Amino acid sequence: MKPLLRWLGLTSLAVLALQLFFIGRIAAMAVLEPQSTAFQRSEAWRLQSEKGRLPWRQQWVPYGQISDLLKRAVIASEDDGFSNHDGVDWDALEKAWQKNARAQAQADRVPGDRAAAARTNNKPPPRTPKVVGGSTITQQLAKNLFLSGERTLARKGQEFVLTLLLETLLSKQRILEIYLNSVEWGEGVFGAEAAAQHYFHKPASRLSALESARLAVMLPRPKYFEKLPNSSYLAERAGVIATRLGSAELP
Repeated sequence: MKPLLRWLGLTSLAVLALQLFFIGRIAAMAVLEPQSTAFQRSEAWRLQSEKGRLPWRQQWVPYGQISDLLKRAVIASEDDGFSNHDGVDWDALEKAWQKNARAQAQADRVPGDRAAAARTNNKPPPRTPKVVGGSTITQQLAKNLFLSGERTLARKGQEFVLTLLLETLLSKQRILEIYLNSVEWGEGVFGAEAAAQHYFHKPASRLSALESARLAVMLPRPKYFEKLPNSSYLAERAGVIATRLGSAELP
């Protein structure tokens, strides 16, 4: 019994120490720019391993030097309640859960003989339904800053804790500033300034409404859309987001 209690005590102390570390890191971000994120370090390692070189574009720019059009486009596309929620959009999370459940139920209704027939005819079986997320900008930032890409309950729980810490210790404006300066916009392309220069050869402060909308739409799959700049979906969705810029509320 004593070894078990000792193990539980040490585990609790380790978890507490980790949370205190996160609190210190996030509090420092109120005045200091994060040097890199966990996701960026992972990508740097991957690029170096696979390509033997490190193509990297990133330049931090202050909040005021990022076009308000881009800020509005990202909010409209990724998290339209950003300025008002506490870090977690529970309504969006519930809708995403329901949509995933319906998609999975529909996939489960596909008869097994249909999948077998598809394989017999050298056709791929019905695809696994796409999982739709309900993550807010703050949740995405928490994950990118500190966490790995694994999908476990423990990691998701830590993401919620980090989200609440970010919302408690930083202003909404600072959260958006860090997000826009660190989010991925292509292979080795991080932050709004690098994205604006890479795709449109201009600073992030001078992006137009449609350019901003295109960048915002790329965010869920930046490396995919980087290779398909003429994607009809990208153009159509960007047009929709461009019409919503006026209703997107900035912090």
